[in-house]
Amino acid sequence: MKTQVFVYLATFSVFISAFVPGFSAELNADLPRTFKWKVSPPLVSPVVRDDRCFSVKDPSVVFYNGKWHLFCTIRSQKRTHQIEYLNFEKWEDADKAPRYILNLTDGYYCAPQVFYFTPHKKWYLIYQVIEQTRKPALQPAWSTTDDISNPASWTKPKLLFSNAPTNINQWIDFWVICDDKKAHLFFTSLDGRMWRSETELNAFPDGWTQPKIVLRGDIFEASHTYKIKNKNLYLTIVEAQASGGRRYYKAYYANTLDGEWRPLADSYQNPFASTVNTIPIGERWTDSFSHGEILRAGFDEKLEIDLKNLKFLFQGVSDKDRAGKSYGEIPWRLGILYLEN
Repeated sequence: MKTQVFVYLATFSVFISAFVPGFSAELNADLPRTFKWKVSPPLVSPVVRDDRCFSVKDPSVVFYNGKWHLFCTIRSQKRTHQIEYLNFEKWEDADKAPRYILNLTDGYYCAPQVFYFTPHKKWYLIYQVIEQTRKPALQPAWSTTDDISNPASWTKPKLLFSNAPTNINQWIDFWVICDDKKAHLFFTSLDGRMWRSETELNAFPDGWTQPKIVLRGDIFEASHTYKIKNKNLYLTIVEAQASGGRRYYKAYYANTLDGEWRPLADSYQNPFASTVNTIPIGERWTDSFSHGEILRAGFDEKLEIDLKNLKFLFQGVSDKDRAGKSYGEIPWRLGILYLEN
C-alpha cells in the first residue's frame, strides 16, 4: 500500500510540475518522508566555573582545518547568557576540550551561528544581543574574525539592522544563509510564524529588507535552513513544543530560499526529531530535541548538507531532569543524532 501511495504521489508531482511554476518533481525522490535516528550519549556538558553554569545549548559548528569549531550558549547564575567556544578533532573528545567564553560584550549575547563568508574572506558570527534603545530590545548582531581558532579575535557586536523593522514586535534565533545573489535572514516570532528578510550579497551584512512571513504553523523557535548538496532544494528545520513542554523538531522544504515552504515532517508522530523516531545508543538521557545544528558538508555561507550523511547536533534533557526547574536552570547538554535511513 505504501508503495502504491508513493508511486501515486510521484506521478502527481510530475503532472503538477508541468503546470505550476517553481514546483519540482524531484522533491519526492530526493527527500526522505520519514526520519529515524540513533542518539549518541551526551557529548558536551556544562563545565564547573565560579559562576555556576547550568547548561550548554544553542550549538553552531563547522569542521575546518581538521577540527570541529563549536560555538554555543551557556546559561549561568550571574551571567545568564554568554557564548562559549571550543575546538576538537573527535566528538568523543569534545567534553575534554578547553572552553573559552567570547568577550563580546558585558551584557546579554547568545544563540550563535557561525560561517565563513567567502566574498569577504572572513568568519561571521550571527547572534542576538539586548539593545535597550530599540523595540524589541532583542536584536540580531554580527561579529567577524580572520582566525576562527582564536576566541579573542572576534570584533565587538554590530547590529544587523540599521533601523529596527517596524512590523516586528518580537523575534528570536537569527539565521543567515546565502544563494548566488542574496543573503537571507530567517527567524521566528514565538507565535507560529517564521519570517525572512534579504539583502544583496554585495551589501551584506547591511541593507536588509522589511521582514515577511514565510511560514505559519505549530512552530516555536530555532529555525535553521540549509542547502541540500547537489540539489536545487532547501531544508528548514524548526523547533516545536509538545504537550508537557517537550521540545522536538519539524522539517519543511523549498526549491528556493524565497520560495514556498512545504511540510516534510511536521508532527510529533512524524517529526524531523522527537522521542518517537529516536533510539538511544545506551541509556536514554533526553526526551527533548531542542535548538540544534545539522552538521554541514562545508563551512561557507551556502550552508550545504549531505542527505547521505545526515547528523544533527542538538541540545537535550530528560523530563526528569527538567521537572520543577525554571527554564534558565534546565541542565541542557549536547548530543548527536545519526540518521539510520
